[in-house]
Amino acid sequence: MRAHSSATTPNRIAVGSPPLGAGTPAAADASARARAGTVQAALGVIAFSLTFPATAWGLEGFGPWALVAVRSVLAAVIAGGCLLALRVPPPARRHWPGLAVVAAGVVLGFPLLTTLALQTSTTAHAAVVVGLLPLTTALSSALRVGARPSRTFWAAALAGAAAVGAFTVQQSGGALTAADGCLFGALLVCAAGYTEGGRLAREMPGWQVIAWALVCCLPVTVPVAALTLSYEPVRPTVHSVTGLLWVAAGSQFLGLVVWYRGMAAVGIPKASQLQLAQPLLTLVWSALLLGEHLTVAAPLTAAAVLVCIAVTQRARG
Repeated sequence: MRAHSSATTPNRIAVGSPPLGAGTPAAADASARARAGTVQAALGVIAFSLTFPATAWGLEGFGPWALVAVRSVLAAVIAGGCLLALRVPPPARRHWPGLAVVAAGVVLGFPLLTTLALQTSTTAHAAVVVGLLPLTTALSSALRVGARPSRTFWAAALAGAAAVGAFTVQQSGGALTAADGCLFGALLVCAAGYTEGGRLAREMPGWQVIAWALVCCLPVTVPVAALTLSYEPVRPTVHSVTGLLWVAAGSQFLGLVVWYRGMAAVGIPKASQLQLAQPLLTLVWSALLLGEHLTVAAPLTAAAVLVCIAVTQRARG
């Protein structure tokens, strides 16, 4: 009996215990990383939602070309200081082409085109480009890195983009402006920069992606900043300086740091769908900071967008 009991005990343990290598701790770690990535991407969206109002403030005291050049130089100084303080070695040669795409799209292209658009467009109208950016980023991701989201994902993304687009166009009176060309150009270059940055953030820390992209633009941004400051009128005010500092430190560096980390953790298509809420946040900031009027359509659109975000976050690719 003793021998029989001792022989069968291991069998009972084997049957009642979890299968060997079930990976429960690993699954828990992956879930925690995904949650952290979602939070980081959301913080990036909040930072980006302040970009248009801050740019409008900056344009009160600086010309559009000077504003873009100076913000890039200031952000590069912050990024370069972090790289030097932490003694980060230069990226591998294979990373530089991707960093050039990030620099062209996120550091130079998007800020310049949207700043030019905001000279004649309201922040509400400019928010159209942000409402369409998640869908464009997902398409760019599908072409560049082979992402293949599900049909449910695409349906929810299209529905969310349509809701945001209809809301922002309605806010601007339904009229197209001369700034639309700049806005749609910004949409394309930013989607490419986001996609390439998200891909690079899987191979190197996300903050280093944007930091090196900013630093590599210094040979262009420093002389442009010096030239434009001497030709464009400069009338610094509290608003304009605050707006400049925010777009440099918040939008251009810190926001992109957490954004790229979030994309690396949860994937480019899913992270990009969090930006569906960005136009609505921008409109809230515009009302609070710029005094723009919001209609009753805002909470209804917000509810629709939140449903779409929930669906895209749960849809499996």
